[in-house]
Order: sequence, then structure tokens, then C-alpha cells
Amino acid sequence: MPSQDELFEAVDALLEEEPQLPPPEERARLREAAGVTQARLAAVLKTSTQTVKNWENGRSQPKSPRLEAYQRLLKGWAAKYSAHAAPTTLAPAAALQPAPVPGTFTSAPEPTDTVRAPAAPTAPERPTRPAGRPATSRRAAAKKAAAPAVDPRFPHGPLAVLDGDGSAYAVGGVVLDCPATTVPELVEWTLRESGLGAPKLNRYGKDSDPLIVLTAAAAVKLGLPERLEGHEQRRSLRLPDDHPVVKQVAKAKWQLTQRGFGPWARIYRKAQGRDRQCVQLAVLSWDALDERSWPGVTEMEPADIARVLGVYAMRVITPRGSTAVSGLELMTALRPPTKAVRDQETGNWVPGYNAGSLGTEPMDPAPPEATPEHPVVVNSGWKGGFLNEEAYQWVRDVDTLSDEECTLPYAVGLDLNTAFLAAAARLVVGLSAPDHFVGPTFNPKIPGSWLADLSHIELDPRLPSPFTPDGSRPTGPAWYQTHTLAYAQELGYDVHPIEAYLRRETGAYLDPWHDRLKNAYVDTLADMGVTKDLDDAAFLAAMEQHKQNDPALAAVLAAIKATVKGGVGKLRERPQGKHYKAGETWPALARPTWRPDIRAAVISKARVNMHRKLNNMAKMTGLFPLAVLSDCVVYPSPAESPLGFLPYAASGKPQPGGFRLGPTPGLAKLEGVQSMLWAVDLMEKGLNPARHIKGGDAVLDEGE
Repeated sequence: MPSQDELFEAVDALLEEEPQLPPPEERARLREAAGVTQARLAAVLKTSTQTVKNWENGRSQPKSPRLEAYQRLLKGWAAKYSAHAAPTTLAPAAALQPAPVPGTFTSAPEPTDTVRAPAAPTAPERPTRPAGRPATSRRAAAKKAAAPAVDPRFPHGPLAVLDGDGSAYAVGGVVLDCPATTVPELVEWTLRESGLGAPKLNRYGKDSDPLIVLTAAAAVKLGLPERLEGHEQRRSLRLPDDHPVVKQVAKAKWQLTQRGFGPWARIYRKAQGRDRQCVQLAVLSWDALDERSWPGVTEMEPADIARVLGVYAMRVITPRGSTAVSGLELMTALRPPTKAVRDQETGNWVPGYNAGSLGTEPMDPAPPEATPEHPVVVNSGWKGGFLNEEAYQWVRDVDTLSDEECTLPYAVGLDLNTAFLAAAARLVVGLSAPDHFVGPTFNPKIPGSWLADLSHIELDPRLPSPFTPDGSRPTGPAWYQTHTLAYAQELGYDVHPIEAYLRRETGAYLDPWHDRLKNAYVDTLADMGVTKDLDDAAFLAAMEQHKQNDPALAAVLAAIKATVKGGVGKLRERPQGKHYKAGETWPALARPTWRPDIRAAVISKARVNMHRKLNNMAKMTGLFPLAVLSDCVVYPSPAESPLGFLPYAASGKPQPGGFRLGPTPGLAKLEGVQSMLWAVDLMEKGLNPARHIKGGDAVLDEGE
């Protein structure tokens, strides 16, 4: 037992420690309860108003001697204005409800649960709350999503959904009162009072700009049209330059990016020091959230939308546009192009290259890596062919079907989870410009493009060729990405490149991108009841109902998958617009992330991974696929479940090398089941069963 003297010494030491202040939001509450402005408090403590703002939003902490004086003031206010005391000028205490648990959203009839000022006799009023202060949500508590770690600089999370009554629904069930009636006022409120934003994802990166999502009612209130003319052409949507809102933005000394005021509008001013001044707007009624990437989200209530986007922002990135745009932005956010380095001559800190990134300058591709309309191709008159590294679209020749296969009752489709993401793991890509080589010795460790003749390689016709997207045998020399030629070597064939474009500087650029998206995918599935510890039968059962368990998380999962595919696709974004002429540059070429060679590397590795599994399945089970479409493969099966044909060891564990069921990237899930007669009928018509096995109804246009 400690002595009394020891205990007293410990207590005295504790008393001498630095004074502890209440949380930032409590500091603001106490000041407001006392009726003191930030400016008056700043004058009393002989500091600036901005410093007081920083204390109250958690961006900085006071130092001695102001620390002790500030603590004494807060203690005095706390004794007078207890957080549990009923307000004297607002609604009765019975109207107050406890704040919702972070990560939840709620649903209830029109707001009897919000704090209101006394109602005017002529019309009902919406809740009045101090600007930037949280209040209870209008929606009843529902399933809990993982709550993000709160950054004191951004107490209300990364984003808010603004409704027409001025209620801004943030994450965690928080509702903020937004008094803005114009877009410039909204931008000012967002940056100065909302407490919205998200911390940087890399130490050398930048904090994410706050996102305000506008409902149709909010858009109209701010002077925006509910919909834009020609909304079917979503890519080119934007307000005309003479629209009153665009003029308001310019008059207030704010700027729009070159994309103008469209579904995803960025409004900014030049940064002041390290502080960015930028707000992202998304207009729901202008189709900012594509139904294919965000299924059902636009039909949700504002609090539900905030939950969906908030979980995505926490696990992936604050949305910056389409999921494809966000996928590309995530690459840069995780691998910033620059970092601060000290100039050897001046001693000043200046931006320097961040090793492992793509840098700040765009890079011309090698001619075979480019697209036919690219200036490198058009200006050089290149006629040497191009890389054709695309995902599989292959249907087996019906003449190769055996009688035994035709008598099996079912066709079962397996879908690989985020196959492109699995291919990005530990993928070494080029970081420098390509160099040209003639007659090089093939090296599977060097990323690049190789001209080689693989037409002599003859494989089983019941499998697609691993060297072409349509699965046909090559007919002569063609350009291949490193992984494709390396797989030819793996199969036991000699590879003798004719020429190559190779990169001397290399790195696993996509590794952090892969890791973050993999965790987002796995964690979201786990929240939906599909966890890694399930056996195969339980996994299939959980996947049957996981989307029904929580539609909001189902939308997050769909967005994560779209982020993967869209981000890879954006690495080779083609020109848009009917007036484009071959040989002209287009906006995407100005990005360091316009890298068709990296896209080719991901797709090549994904296709090779698929063929390796197909080949191993044939060796282990004697089964051959009926069709492959990207990451989906269809097999003839004796049962309606893949458990009827997947290879298992005597112990019951899945055999390595083939397809395995599970919730992580690269493992498989059930895509759909149809009759074998249905599949053969499609194959005879030249249609791909893998395209239609999920829904069953085939269409005549295979390009849909």
C-alpha cells in the first residue's frame, strides 16, 4: 500500500501539470452562453480574433500566460452555464433529444426533435441553431457505420448535405444551421464556420477540401436551376458564363476551375500560405451522383446521403467528382508529387520531387502505348501498332464442348472481387520516360512495352489465349506489356523481343492506392455481415442478402468498386467532344496521371491472373470455362452452387491456384446461375453468357 506522503506528492505533481482545457466545442458553447463575441474575448486576452477562432475549432491551443487566464475564464463560465441547464430563450427542455451516436443516421416525421426559436404567428419556422453548432438529426436512429476519427480542425467531418431549409446534414447525425442564401455566402460559411474538411492522407499531401452536396431545393434557393438543359450529356454540363450565379461568384472574388459551374463545381481563391481556400459543390439534381456508381443514393433523405458519402470519404477519399475522378485523385493524394526540401544555396524550403510519385509534369507515352489520335502518334506518323492489353471478352467455341459438359445441368458464373485492384498489389510500374531499345533481352522485372511474336504458341482451344483480349491466338508480332510476356515464359516458351520501350526508374506506385481501397472494400463488406472468418457455404449465404441488410452500405460498396475500375480507366482518358480532331491535345494529357502504360500493366496482370486460375482449374478438375468477361467466368456445373465444382483438399480447405471463394480482392463470389441449355443457346448465337448470367435475360446487342 502506498503511504499518504506518496499519494500527496503524486497529487501535487498532477496539480502542477499544464492546465487542461475543455474540448473546443465546449469552449465555443460557454462563450456563446455568456453572450461574449470572439472579438471581445480576443481583446480581453490581448490576442487576435482569428486566434480565438482557432482555439474554438481545435486548430491551435493557447500558450502561457494566456492558457491559465483562458482556463480560469472557462471555469467561471462553466459554473454559471452548465451544459445540462435548460436554455432560457429557446424551446422547452422537453423538446430536446440526445444527440445521435456518431456514424448513425436517423428517420422521423417533421422535426419535433429540433431546437426552435419561438414561432412567428404567420408561418412555421425551421429550427434555429447557432451557426456551425451541431444539433440532433431529423431522422430516427438506424444501423451504425464505423465512426471516423475526429480531427479537431474539422469537428463536423468532411462534408454536409444542404437542404432547402438551410439544414446542413453532416456525418454522425449532426445537423448544422447554414444561413447562406447565395453561393458566395455558402462558400464563406463553409470555410469560416462549418468545421468541415478532412486531413491529408499523406504527410506531404494536402487536406481535403470540404464538400457541400446540394439537394434540388437547396440549389433553387441559391439561385441555381433545378436541372440543366441537355442533362443527358453529363460530361459537358455547366452553367453559361453569363448566369447570375457565375457572376456572383466572380464579383465576390472567387474563381471557378476550367470545368466551370457544373455538377461538380470547385470554387476557390489563391491559397494564403498553407491554408487552401477551396470548396467543392455537388448538385444532386444535375446528376452529380451517377446511379451506376451510387445506386439509390439520390433518392435517399439528406441525412442518409451524408452517411453514405461520409463512410466513403472516411474509407476512400472525400468525393471530388465521379468515382473515376475520385479514384485518380486518390492516387495523387496517397503519392503526392512533391515534398518540402531545403534549397542548398538559400537554405529555404522549396517543393522537391517526392520519390515514388509521378512528379508534377505530364509525360509523353511511347508510340505503341498511346492512342491512335495522340499527338505523339499523329506527328510522328507511327505505323508500328499499339498495345492491346484489355480485359477478356471471350466465348468458347461450341464445337469444343464435350457430351459430358453438355449433359451437366447448370452454368455457374463466378465473379472475381475487384480484379483490377488485386492486380495493382505489388505492381512495379515505370516512373520515368520510356527509352527505345532494339533487340533487347527480355527481363520480366522491367516494366514496359515489348514487340514480340507469340503466334507460334499453341494452347488448349478450350481455354482463351492469355495474350489477346478476345482469347484468339496471335497471328504475328504484336506489342505486349511486360506481364503478358512474362506469363509466356512462365508457361515454358522462349520470348525473343524485337524491340521495346522500357523505363529505367520504377516503383510500386499503386501500392498505397491498393491498400486503402482493399481495406475500404473488406471493411464495408464486413459491416454488411460478410467477414473473412466465414466458411465457403456461410460466405455464399451471406452474399445472397448482404445488399438487403443495409442499402446505404451497399451503395458505398458499389462506389468503392466503381472507384477502382474508373480510376484505372482514367489513366488513359480519351478525348471527348464531337469537334475533336486527331493530333490535337486534350485536357487529360496535361495530367501527370495520364499514363496508359500503367493502365496496361494493371489490365495485363489481371488478365494473366485470370488465365492462370483457368489453367490451374483445368489441371485440378478437368473443367473448362464456357465464357469469360473481364472478371467474370462461367463454368458448367453439376450443382447450382460453385461448391459443386471448385477444388477442395481432403481436409476441406480450398486448393491453392484455382478459384477460391471469399470477401477479399482477387477471391471469387457467385455471380449467377442458369441452365446449361441457356448458356449453350447464347454461345451458338455468338453471345457471351458471362455478360448475362446475373440477370438471365440475354439481349441481341452484345455492346450494351
